[in-house]
Amino acid sequence: MICIKNGTVYNAVTPEGIVADILVENGKIKEIGPNLSVGAEVEIIDATGKQVYPGFVEAHGHIGLDGYGIGYEGMDYNEMNDIVSPQLRGLDGVKAMDPAFAHAAKAGVTCVCVGPGSANVLGGTFTTIKTVGKRSDDMVVRDAVAMKCAFGENPKRCYREKSDSSRMTTAFKLREALAKAKEYMEKKEAAEDDASKRPVLDMKCEALIPVLKGEMPLKAHAHATDDIFTALRIAKEFGVKITLEHVTEGHLIVEELAKENVPLAVGPSLTSASKFELRNKSWTTPGLLAKAGCQVSIITDSPVIPQEYLPLCAGLAVQAGMDPFAALQAITINAAKHAGIADRVGSLEVGKDADIVITDGCPFEVSTKVESVLIDGVVI
Repeated sequence: MICIKNGTVYNAVTPEGIVADILVENGKIKEIGPNLSVGAEVEIIDATGKQVYPGFVEAHGHIGLDGYGIGYEGMDYNEMNDIVSPQLRGLDGVKAMDPAFAHAAKAGVTCVCVGPGSANVLGGTFTTIKTVGKRSDDMVVRDAVAMKCAFGENPKRCYREKSDSSRMTTAFKLREALAKAKEYMEKKEAAEDDASKRPVLDMKCEALIPVLKGEMPLKAHAHATDDIFTALRIAKEFGVKITLEHVTEGHLIVEELAKENVPLAVGPSLTSASKFELRNKSWTTPGLLAKAGCQVSIITDSPVIPQEYLPLCAGLAVQAGMDPFAALQAITINAAKHAGIADRVGSLEVGKDADIVITDGCPFEVSTKVESVLIDGVVI
């Protein structure tokens, strides 16, 4: 058991920090309150004068699928031979001992939602993992949390000479895959236990069944306004859940996105406008969307921005006008909700995983030092 004593606790649920203790047992938060009485056998971490936060959560990135410092050979987040590849599992590409995980953990980023990239119309499933471990299976919080799809420049640029040179084709290919999977699912259900009537096994269609049943959202890469609306249009056509990733031009359509009420992951913003659809990027975007009532996460899209700079990205959003509490939620509880794991991580509450960060100041400030990080109740 561990007890973190006398820190100012920011739980990501209420805006105000309170001086309190946190008792940790068997990897979970057992109790939170002032002046907790604990036995002599309990390890004490004195957080007097320090600030205590939930472990930071990345709602969308590729850490572990893009090898740190080893170039193209280490890149496993895009399948360049098949533009429609929903059957791929992000977990199969994660390199658990990639040094980038250690960098992230030391900076207080304790949980990440990672998976295939954005070259494919359908890229495969994202998984959520902790940032410490030697075996990816042991790092999993929840596997297959979302199905990646992509709109805009990336699919048509990467597949221009093969199968896709326009946004219309991208939209068609997604519709085609969903329609085929829907027909496959209906035939499979109608067959019930009669093997002779079942359709021939199709792993692509199988992978899309959880999306069609509402068990898994589409995770839609969309920067520009028109791509955002196309993603929403197709989701409505098939009655499936969706989250929007990047949302670079979200500040141009705040009212529309507020009406849609879908989770938004904004970023990466700490980059140059390297392509046309990024020309309107702005640090004001997450703050404006949050103020309008949207559920906003801030993302690094690691390794586009190194994972350890997630708190810095939140700080730059605050500098651009975002409410500090909204910014904290954008890299904790909102990110956990976005990834479907808010029952485990994202806030300091009794029963949740003991993923805890202790700092000597506000984590949004460059000068702040991360003093201690606990993942599953273990000081790492």
